[in-house]
Amino acid sequence: MPLTSRRLRAALLATASVTLVAATLPAPEPLGIGDRLFPHLGNPGYDVLSYDISLTYKGSNTEPLEAVTTIDARTTAPLERINLDFTRGAVRSVEVDGLLAEFATAGEDLIVDAPARLPAGVPVRVTVRHTSDPSGDRANGGWVPTADGLAMANQADAAHRVFPSNDHPADKAYFTFRVTAPKDLTVVAGGLPAGKREHAGATTWTYRTAHPMATELAQVSIGRSAVPRRTGPGGLPVRDVVPAADREKLEPWLAKTPAQLAWMEKQVGPYPFETYGLLVADTETGFELETQTLSLFERSLFTGTGHPEWYVDSIMVHELAHQWFGNSVSPRSWSDLWLNEGHATWYEARYAEEHAQKPMERRMREAYARSDTWRAAGGPPARPDVPSPDHKISLFRPVVYDGSALILYALREEIGEAAFDRLERTWVRAHRDGSATTRQFTDLAARIAGRDLTEFFDGWLYGKKTPPMPGHPDWTSETPRNAVPAQGPARAPKPE
Repeated sequence: MPLTSRRLRAALLATASVTLVAATLPAPEPLGIGDRLFPHLGNPGYDVLSYDISLTYKGSNTEPLEAVTTIDARTTAPLERINLDFTRGAVRSVEVDGLLAEFATAGEDLIVDAPARLPAGVPVRVTVRHTSDPSGDRANGGWVPTADGLAMANQADAAHRVFPSNDHPADKAYFTFRVTAPKDLTVVAGGLPAGKREHAGATTWTYRTAHPMATELAQVSIGRSAVPRRTGPGGLPVRDVVPAADREKLEPWLAKTPAQLAWMEKQVGPYPFETYGLLVADTETGFELETQTLSLFERSLFTGTGHPEWYVDSIMVHELAHQWFGNSVSPRSWSDLWLNEGHATWYEARYAEEHAQKPMERRMREAYARSDTWRAAGGPPARPDVPSPDHKISLFRPVVYDGSALILYALREEIGEAAFDRLERTWVRAHRDGSATTRQFTDLAARIAGRDLTEFFDGWLYGKKTPPMPGHPDWTSETPRNAVPAQGPARAPKPE
């Protein structure tokens, strides 16, 4: 119900205090929390505690889904309006604490007038009835049509193209997904099953997360899927979602996950979530994605013939490592992305070294040779250039992958392997289920090393030129060339 609704205006006019507030409010405008790379993402004044998202899929992956998103939050400042990130959907109505509310849109914000001024520190529930449209520009993320349904790819700024939200990893929350689909389809979402109800030719599937999640990591799969299950370390439930026709063909790949989980736990400690698995989607995205507890992979990665086995294994470990680095410990700002991708690339490379005799030192030396070119093309790792407005995925450049794993290699050379191992384990333990900053990582590294590392990190994280590699004075970086093409939201070394 837009701001011009006569019925809603008449209801609001019955309350003089609300009329006064509405009359004095400035024009609606998009807000943000000041992220340097995505200035309009996130919204000030509240902290989301949970999302309850209901979606109705009628069988067409090009038609809008009917949806209801309920957001439970707590105000952190007095609010007369609540800004939500949302676009690519029609808003039917909005309620605040059960009362119908006026709303407007500006930019990619849905702006809701509170029925009365909300003080700081109080709970608030916002319910938005809307559509969720999968037919938009796929290059900007959101819903991803597959051969038999839909999946999500919301990184970095696309969750609000699917559901209203505070779409920034600094504000993590618990999620409940309730998805209704024709009964011949299977629905799986992030988290664990919490109920299944059949009715009138359709089934409603419910899933809940046991840990808070960033909006960009939400995942819902709808399709003709098989869901093979197995057990990981410590009895962890592992469930995969694959095209039903490919279940047998994909089984040798899926069977690798428990051992990969055990390997990662040996590196950094216990797996941080309630379940894990692979979502193998029959679609072409150009990337794989670490959606929380259910990583998204293209079917062709496993069924094609262009990649050697070690390469596919390393991609699997890259997305698995993200469950610790990026998912459990999320970036406080998008400039902290190097912590996600640098660590995932680091463990991907270490796995390839241990399991496929692909030397880490060789890969890092090659990365060092290209590092100045990457920095010139995309900025230094912890201060990346702003992505192209019409291609936000261009944020995912080589400098945040191998260029950032190179920082971890230099750090291990600088402080020693034992201190580096303590740093990694302490980092994921101390910031589990939270969002953390580059400064927190560098401060922790200095405490564990027992000495000031300011000069080291200033050069490696923010320098236009790559500093000398500790222990390898003979390593050289090539003169910067032309800009390097952007990567997608996950990358791995090219097969040899």
